[in-house]
Amino acid sequence: MTGIRHARVDTVLGELTVTADGDAVTGVYFPGHWYPPTAAELGDEVAESDDALVAEAGAQLRAYLAGERDRFTIATMATGDAFQHAVWEEISRVPYGQTTTYGTIAATLGNPNLAQRVGQAVGHNPLSIIVPCHRVVGSTGKLTGYAGGLERKRHLLALESPVPEATLF
Repeated sequence: MTGIRHARVDTVLGELTVTADGDAVTGVYFPGHWYPPTAAELGDEVAESDDALVAEAGAQLRAYLAGERDRFTIATMATGDAFQHAVWEEISRVPYGQTTTYGTIAATLGNPNLAQRVGQAVGHNPLSIIVPCHRVVGSTGKLTGYAGGLERKRHLLALESPVPEATLF
């Protein structure tokens, strides 16, 4: 399919809204998302099963949430300014099962005083889960705001956490 469109994708984290434009996924939004897409960014509603790209995105999201994959291979395209794109690129480099901080990203981008601005860019990441903004935590390791809610952030981080050895015996 071509053009701007969206579909509802059922997952263990609720019904996600996946947006797409042409051959790229442009957004993944939770119910109650802090910064939902505009009507123009949503486009027409399609059935997940009727759109090959959205169906693949849904399949990859469900596989990730089931612990069956640790990365995404679908084409994406996010709308944002140059700073946001730089932040989202840094987030994309955080390995599965690891976290980073807003301050670390700010320092990597050349100015450790920009942690708050990094936080704003993280919060406006339109590709939740695919660009793993849940892997960004506060300087003390504390879970801070998440556009999809802290319970979902906890769930995603727990999903990626290795099982402690003590629980294996």
